[in-house]
Amino acid sequence: MSKQFPAIEPFDRGMLDVGEGHRVYWECCGNPLGKPALYLHGGPGAGCSAGQRRFFDPGLYRAVLFDQRGSGRSRPLANEPDAQLSANTTAHLISDIEVLREVLGVERWTILGLSWGTTLALAYAQVHPKRVSAMVLGFVTTTSRREVQWMTEDVGRIFPREWDRFASAVPVHLRHLRLVDAYATMLVDPDPAVRDHAAREWCTWEDAHVSLTPGSTPNPRYQDPEFRLRFARLVTHYWRNAAFLEENQLIRDAARLDGIPGVLVHGRFDVSGPLVTAWELSRRWRSSRLHILDDAGHGGGNEFMPLALRALDEFWKL
Repeated sequence: MSKQFPAIEPFDRGMLDVGEGHRVYWECCGNPLGKPALYLHGGPGAGCSAGQRRFFDPGLYRAVLFDQRGSGRSRPLANEPDAQLSANTTAHLISDIEVLREVLGVERWTILGLSWGTTLALAYAQVHPKRVSAMVLGFVTTTSRREVQWMTEDVGRIFPREWDRFASAVPVHLRHLRLVDAYATMLVDPDPAVRDHAAREWCTWEDAHVSLTPGSTPNPRYQDPEFRLRFARLVTHYWRNAAFLEENQLIRDAARLDGIPGVLVHGRFDVSGPLVTAWELSRRWRSSRLHILDDAGHGGGNEFMPLALRALDEFWKL
């Protein structure tokens, strides 16, 4: 099996009040009596799309997708002028997942996470291992300070022209800050022109450092000014705080996942999130196995979909 399943509409959906002024959009797709599964989107701030419903066999899975705080159809959105991000942390998102699980009457679920979604999946599973039956994680990140330093500063050695543009967009009075902190400051500037310029330059840099994926093209979603501001605000918020986790916490505590079957899929060309993170995780999480894609960067490759779908088919039986 190498392609996603046919397009499908949710059989149930709603808005979940998770407190502190946040309401989270969720939807259920596939078989109402099927094995529960949870999809965790990337970003942070990307939100879910209809195409992501197609990862799950609709005859086997009761798939749950939700838009994390501040993104997609959840409210309030992080791009709103008065948006407050103080109640938007990894701990809040883990709590939201647990509230959603209880509301939907799920005992345990299989988790599929991509990119930032792998950080959230690992954090959730280490707090609530008994609620996770299996995990499929693609383009693995842990959002550590080391990784953020690499993505915003060090990887500029591979993309010097693009990084020079990225760094030069920061005004002189903010250049004493780390780039992630400078951009986070610009993205909440009172002047909408400053905010839009920062969002545009941040997303241009995002496109640059994922471009080693064969056939990579600029992501069209960044053409939407509201999306790019929302996305850039949430990414910088989580990155500048290293996902609100202790340094190396998710690798250090990976043994908490032992007994949970896991499949890690990562591209050798992924310079946004170098392979070493997935490698270190796989060595410490003994019930996981790592697949390295030789034709893939961050979010691509011909073999990702077949591997993910085979793993989900395998884990349906657990």
